[in-house]
Amino acid sequence: MSETTEGGPGIDDLDARLLLLLTDEPRLGVLECSRRLGVARGTVQARMDRLERRGVLTGFPPAVDLAAMGYGLTAFAVLEIAQGKRGEVAQRLHAIPEVCEVHATTGEGDLLVRMVAQNNADLQRVIDRVVNVEWVRRTSTSIALSTPIPTRVRPLLERAVR
Repeated sequence: MSETTEGGPGIDDLDARLLLLLTDEPRLGVLECSRRLGVARGTVQARMDRLERRGVLTGFPPAVDLAAMGYGLTAFAVLEIAQGKRGEVAQRLHAIPEVCEVHATTGEGDLLVRMVAQNNADLQRVIDRVVNVEWVRRTSTSIALSTPIPTRVRPLLERAVR
């Protein structure tokens, strides 16, 4: 891993250990982080501030289980859209609460959309909203049966620790 400078790439060993600690226990305060890492409180605060400025540390949102909230069905849709309309389509998809993520992609489709629903009938309602978005030309939807590997960053942080 390259050395970290204010605008430089990568993270160093202390950054990685701090991020691992916060990944495991996101509610830890700066003082407790400094105690566990064996560095000064000011060092931890400066590292967190720098990681935030660089966009590495983007916040501390709570981990929310959408299934426990009643959205037990996850689906992915590949959208083909009118050329040059990615921004407009993304803006309209943003207005659909069940759309959790949208990624611009290469390959057969233009956008990959992760959406949630309460059940199959609700998914049909969500899909109907998606296909009715202006400039969406075609969709192909797949339902996720399980999530063997959920979103994760730990292995990358562990690799960064020397």
